[in-house]
Amino acid sequence: MACVSDESWVALPKMLSERLALREEDRHDDEQPSFFVSESTAYRLEKVFPVYALGIPKPDSDPVNRASVSGDPIWDAVREEAKLEAEKEPILSSFLYASILAHDCLEQALGFVLANRLQNPTLLATQLMDIFNDVIMHDRDIQRSVRLDVQAFKDRDPACLSYCSALLYLKGYHSLQVHRVAHSLWSQGRKVLALALQSRISEVFGVDIHPAAKIGEGILLDHGTGVVIGETAVVGNRVSLMHGVTLGGTGKEIGDRHPKVGDGALIGASATILGNIKIGQGAMIAAGSLVLKDVTPRSMVAGIPAKVIGYVDEKDPSLTMKHDASKEFFEHVAVQCRDTRSAGGHSSERTHRST
Repeated sequence: MACVSDESWVALPKMLSERLALREEDRHDDEQPSFFVSESTAYRLEKVFPVYALGIPKPDSDPVNRASVSGDPIWDAVREEAKLEAEKEPILSSFLYASILAHDCLEQALGFVLANRLQNPTLLATQLMDIFNDVIMHDRDIQRSVRLDVQAFKDRDPACLSYCSALLYLKGYHSLQVHRVAHSLWSQGRKVLALALQSRISEVFGVDIHPAAKIGEGILLDHGTGVVIGETAVVGNRVSLMHGVTLGGTGKEIGDRHPKVGDGALIGASATILGNIKIGQGAMIAAGSLVLKDVTPRSMVAGIPAKVIGYVDEKDPSLTMKHDASKEFFEHVAVQCRDTRSAGGHSSERTHRST
């Protein structure tokens, strides 16, 4: 089963390829790129990866021409980071080799990681790997999304140390990618298998996303714990959702009954959004809010029930992750409320005197 070829990533955003190029530009001309292993590093890796080290190719005479070994800069970064981590923590060498360095591409490594996290005595890791590989390796949209998602985690989550750490450890990323596989299976009519994966996601990661829910790309599911996304929910591109977010219904109604979240929206921790309502593009939902009505694009809402408290300057607040931007709005609203009440009191007093 072949991995993605070089031509596959021409359509990916430039940000995926520029990151590693910038690293190369920052080096002095006489420095060797970190994608290639020096003799001393190769010696150390022989101690860590006896099998892997035997296959390390010799660096080309012109290393600049091989800045991206595989043509996939995300995968190159993951492998480089895994090698460095193995040197720093030899106790993890077997884990890093089995999870990343033994594989030919990001899709295979992701399938291995997800299968091992979700396995149980009756749903074996080998079975899960077959399911993930069969879906991911034949779905170009998922292949693109897993890369844009990992880029979103790396860019927006300050706790995400590297691409490698997102792939290996972040359950928000894991649950999102398993959902993508489950959604593909659901769309193919394999609903029982899709629901089985949903159940395992909920049990292992504490994230409950219905397989029919439609989720865009470049998504940050920060922490992930307690996130619930209903069957007819739609989440646009570049959306950031914090832990405890609910995109739910309002009762036992059937049909289209869940929220639709526009591109670039930022939804704060424990926000609850209920019903077939629209969250406009670039909107910000403050943490702990209860949203029951449509939210206009680039507006900021807060409270129970949520009300508009201001407007967002950024096109995509999900990218800046400035949750504290509402502080000045809250202060402004408090002053306005006080002044209004004061003016209202004086007006009533004048009316009373005139009568």
